[in-house]
Amino acid sequence: MSQPKPYDPNAMLDTILAKLQLRNDAALSRLLEIQAPVISKIRHHRMPVSGALLVRIHEATGLSVRTLQDLMGDRRSKFRLSSAQGRAGAPGGAAPDAASGGGE
Repeated sequence: MSQPKPYDPNAMLDTILAKLQLRNDAALSRLLEIQAPVISKIRHHRMPVSGALLVRIHEATGLSVRTLQDLMGDRRSKFRLSSAQGRAGAPGGAAPDAASGGGE
């Protein structure tokens, strides 16, 4: 039996770059309509890959969310959101914008 892959979002990002024949992370961020630093923060494990970002990547690549999770070694079966997230009157106002990386 093989060991589970450790969590590494770089494997997923590198696969996407190759599949879409993009030159770099800046091109990927433009395609996904997210700020360029989001990709860098994900690569350096300073920001998790949000469910909203996985959906954007799925829409751009056609790869299933489960496949994307497998590529980065993510074994979660569900993405959990804070119960306060997106509620009117919650601290910080409205729900975080998915294009800025979300709040997961």
